[in-house]
Amino acid sequence: MKALIPTGDPAEPVVLADVPEPVPRANEALVKVEAFSVNRGETFKLEAPAPGDRPGKDIAGLVVQPAADGTGPAGIARVVGHPMAGGWAELAAVPADALAVLPDTVSALQGAALPLAGLTALRLLRTAGPVLGRRVLVTGASGGVGHFVTELAAAAGAEVTAVTRDAARGARLTELGAAAIVHDPADARGPYDIVLESTGGETLPVALARLARRGTLVWFGQASRTPATLDFFDFFDGPESAVIRHFHYLDADTGLGDDLAALVRLTAEGRLHPEIGRVADWADTATVLTDLRDRRIRGKAVLTLS
Repeated sequence: MKALIPTGDPAEPVVLADVPEPVPRANEALVKVEAFSVNRGETFKLEAPAPGDRPGKDIAGLVVQPAADGTGPAGIARVVGHPMAGGWAELAAVPADALAVLPDTVSALQGAALPLAGLTALRLLRTAGPVLGRRVLVTGASGGVGHFVTELAAAAGAEVTAVTRDAARGARLTELGAAAIVHDPADARGPYDIVLESTGGETLPVALARLARRGTLVWFGQASRTPATLDFFDFFDGPESAVIRHFHYLDADTGLGDDLAALVRLTAEGRLHPEIGRVADWADTATVLTDLRDRRIRGKAVLTLS
């Protein structure tokens, strides 16, 4: 079968190659991939791939062989899946508990855009706690996670301030429920009960200073690729009893399949809108990856298999 494999070349990070078909374990279903999405964090890992790496975490397609242990969707079911690797291929072996059925009202493009960004947003808000009536600052809001978390938080009753680079992206976030848009975290008025921070670098201490008393900053990324420096005394003089919390989306009390099903349901009901900034044939994946890495794509990028 055909699959995309890493090259280690920043100008062309992946190429199509012939690889053996996956052999599913007893708890895995074999999925014919119709579409997959790529994430900016994956572009960083492609800069120094390990031997045998097979990228790909976000897929939508058709179950052609159900899990042998009887778990998960039955054969010929349309599904969205979140394998830990190997999704950028014609066929993918996916744990049955990392799959959710797609109804006819949700397209493969929408489904493929949901997993990593949607799971991160959903679980990030659960980590932050109840947001009804609370002021929330979201940095890096123009990416896939930012769109999802803005819409979910606003729908749950939060007053969301989104940090994004330009007016066009801000306009879309306003449509999704953001109460305010700023282009620099220093312009965010605050104080905020919750800060969801994914940029790192100079942004982190600026965002931290805008926390309210006993507020929480959840640090879930470093998209700037610049280390952050925090001064204890600056923090001590800032919000009283504030909390900085690390976040990893796989550390959750709910299953991947259950949360994927929740995201699919919200999408089918018109309550969640995957923001797809580009759709292309998977032969163009290398170009899409470089454009995503260099911030030339808003929201999610989805590749289709012809």
